[in-house]
Amino acid sequence: MALTHWGFIYTAAGSAAGGDVSVTDTGKCRTVLVGVEKPEEGVEVARRLVDEGVQLIELCGGFGPVWAGRIIEAIDGAVPVGTVGYGPEAVDQVHAIFS
Repeated sequence: MALTHWGFIYTAAGSAAGGDVSVTDTGKCRTVLVGVEKPEEGVEVARRLVDEGVQLIELCGGFGPVWAGRIIEAIDGAVPVGTVGYGPEAVDQVHAIFS
């Protein structure tokens, strides 16, 4: 099976309630990008993406392992959920951005 529809949920200050949605469709693959203000908003967005037929969901590093787990539970493992992570070489730079 080829990947034809997936979603990426990211955190971004100022995102609209329910998420800011952008879609890129190449004709062979549809990518749905959804920005949320807070990680907890990602739960409902993930449910919505599953209902829309995504085959997998990726989460930005702003979700962390706790919210990734909550999202996996909320969708009952319906699709794979992956997370962006940063290696130790990036810790200081990431901290500077978010502090």
